[in-house]
Amino acid sequence: MSIGRDGIAGLVLLAISLVLLVKSFQLPSLPIVPVGPGFYPAIVLSFMAVASALLVLQDLIKRAPVTADAPDAPRRNYRLVVIAFAIVGFYVLLLPLLGFRVATVLFVGSLQAALGRPRTPRQWAVLAAIALGTAMVSYLVFERYLLVLLPRGAWTGF
Repeated sequence: MSIGRDGIAGLVLLAISLVLLVKSFQLPSLPIVPVGPGFYPAIVLSFMAVASALLVLQDLIKRAPVTADAPDAPRRNYRLVVIAFAIVGFYVLLLPLLGFRVATVLFVGSLQAALGRPRTPRQWAVLAAIALGTAMVSYLVFERYLLVLLPRGAWTGF
């Protein structure tokens, strides 16, 4: 069984994430702060390792011999990729102007609408609730619980 480009990329990323994960556990802990400097990198690197392993597994399964007729490959949507990058770019530009809370609501809502446009008022309400909830939960976790200062808006003041 051969390994493809995705499998090789997955193996490289898996190796990098595992090496850095070991290094994150070796960071010194601070006596004042209950969560040390390696806590969040360890979480991110763990997810990266799992995702990389899944990429390798997916590539191996894709290259396995198929006995039945294989379904057609999904159509690539480069237009959506460009739109998603533009939305992220606008988020980065609007963040210092509108502040984290307002810019995040707009970002999550617009990206969600771009990925799957709501068709009914109920779907629009769900989109708005997810956008507001994401911004609110992120704000509460980072600003209130972890005491991380999030960007304030030059136009909004919050």
